[in-house]
Amino acid sequence: MRTKKGFNLRTLGNEFVLTAEGLEVSDVNKMVSMNASAAFLWKEVEGKDFDAETLTGLLLGEYDIDREVAEKDAARLVRTWKEANIVEDY
Repeated sequence: MRTKKGFNLRTLGNEFVLTAEGLEVSDVNKMVSMNASAAFLWKEVEGKDFDAETLTGLLLGEYDIDREVAEKDAARLVRTWKEANIVEDY
């Protein structure tokens, strides 16, 4: 999968918000709030091909967590991003 074009990650205080900007996302009219780890992952994979295993590896490299926890978190994040329509499958 790949992040959709036209989204910009912005920092608002201690929060991260993904906003839709441009013609590519003219059908999207919402903001997506992210925690720090989701924002880190978005920055790492933006514009690149990735899957849940890619996210798992990034989580393991950045945080001191167990592989099982990283896999569950990555899978949940992929579902959330798909539901929010901010990524597309290839």
